[in-house]
Amino acid sequence: MTKRSMKFTYVAKTALVTGASTGIGAVFAKELAQRGCSLILTARSQERLNLLANQLQKQYKINTLVIPADLQQPTAVADLVRAIDQQPIDILVNNAGFSTHGAFHTIAPEQEAALIQVNVAALVALTHAFLPGMVERRSGLVVNVASVLGFYPLPYQAVYSASKAFVRSLTEALWAEYQGSGVQFFALCPGPTATEFFQRMGKDLRMQKMSPEAVVRFAFRAMERGVPWGIPGWQNRLLSGLLPAITPRPWLLQQLAKVSRRLYGISG
Repeated sequence: MTKRSMKFTYVAKTALVTGASTGIGAVFAKELAQRGCSLILTARSQERLNLLANQLQKQYKINTLVIPADLQQPTAVADLVRAIDQQPIDILVNNAGFSTHGAFHTIAPEQEAALIQVNVAALVALTHAFLPGMVERRSGLVVNVASVLGFYPLPYQAVYSASKAFVRSLTEALWAEYQGSGVQFFALCPGPTATEFFQRMGKDLRMQKMSPEAVVRFAFRAMERGVPWGIPGWQNRLLSGLLPAITPRPWLLQQLAKVSRRLYGISG
């Protein structure tokens, strides 16, 4: 990856964070507030968003706006943009996302469609909504939360890993496309993280997990280097960045299938 220093100024900027009620999204909101950003927070839980917004407003003396939204709904992005009502967005953190798991034929197509709507379609639509203003102002930052699973397809999480490969690929392309425009793109590719992600998926796996605070700290350091993506944690970088690049693909996929079956208790 080509490295170039890119210091972004956060003070007096406005950031929109999706999936902000908990986990990585909530930590992004805190870090941005600490840097002087006004915040627009969205997620499904208005109660959690209100608690976070009130806390950050009191602690950092910033402006906050809470807009509950369920990005699984096809009209949610248009409703969200309408609610923001012409407020310039300087920083967009596309964090909302979830995963299904299991043998592909056993997962309800409606669940997979909802996953694609949140992880892919909403992310693209929000970027389309706010990027023109960033380009016009020649200043902006778009952070797309991808995953280490964007580097290889994971059996039994097939649609999720495909969605994160899309997010990483899109972000890299836009990073290159908007060089010199004043708009920065970054794909954060965390490994297992101690959030509610696994509970929502319905399978809280017993494995080593990074804290969301460590993941977000890494993101800010990487963004300042101007790189298009980054994997927090040296073990994640080794297993997900290097290993898939140097191992034969058929062998790797067979090993991943074995690991997934063991983790999820799938016979086969």
